[in-house]
Amino acid sequence: MNREIINALRIMGLTNYEIQAYVALTSIISGTASEISSAASLPRPKIYETLKTLEKKGFIEIDRCKPLKFIVIPPHDVFENYRKDLKDNLDKAEVELNMMYENQIPKVPAPLWVLHSSEKLVKKELEIISRAENSLILMGGFMFKNEVSYLKQSLENVIKKGVSTRIITPPYYTTDSNKIDITNEFSELNCSCKVLQVPFIKLVVRDNQEMLMAVSKFSGENVLEETAIGIWNQYPEFVDTISGVFDIIWNTNLFNQLKDHRNKK
Repeated sequence: MNREIINALRIMGLTNYEIQAYVALTSIISGTASEISSAASLPRPKIYETLKTLEKKGFIEIDRCKPLKFIVIPPHDVFENYRKDLKDNLDKAEVELNMMYENQIPKVPAPLWVLHSSEKLVKKELEIISRAENSLILMGGFMFKNEVSYLKQSLENVIKKGVSTRIITPPYYTTDSNKIDITNEFSELNCSCKVLQVPFIKLVVRDNQEMLMAVSKFSGENVLEETAIGIWNQYPEFVDTISGVFDIIWNTNLFNQLKDHRNKK
């Protein structure tokens, strides 16, 4: 037996005796307890108990003739059943734990966390968006590679729930020196969207209760993802202030005006 087989069967809940018996039975397909004991080099007093446990765990079947014959269930079927059961259990656990997490997040007293790396920032961004119930505002001064596709799916889900969504975005963002047309990417979203020359700041605020603000260094117009840093918080005063700044930008088209003024100079 190679190490991969042993480790896999241990993960699936088999003891050392059960592993020896199952692997031996796989090689002979079916056999009596005596034959399996010999093939697996297991002591006779342990073989019946081991085989009965293997049956309960779904690895073998028992033909109740005389003498009893033990038949291996094909490994493909065993592994497929295990994968299905594991996925079902993981899905149920994920739903229950997420419900606990979502219910407790608003009760945590004014948390503030600093997040590093584009991966963590995008995950937190999508998490905040998924919690939106009434309102959502976004300002995407920059985007990470492949972020827009995840963002669109998440936004579509909350917009379908009736969440009032406003987005401020520049006309394009640059990744790997390629310009991506943001207006084209967001055109199918059923929400209010303004195209302004906003600074390189990423902002997400949901329900005036929770927000994420992120910045990053740039090389020209390309974001340096490894330098990205964000602040995630639920301080009401801070969230209200940032929401107010967003409203000013939204209502006055502030950054377009500043751009026009610079161009005139």
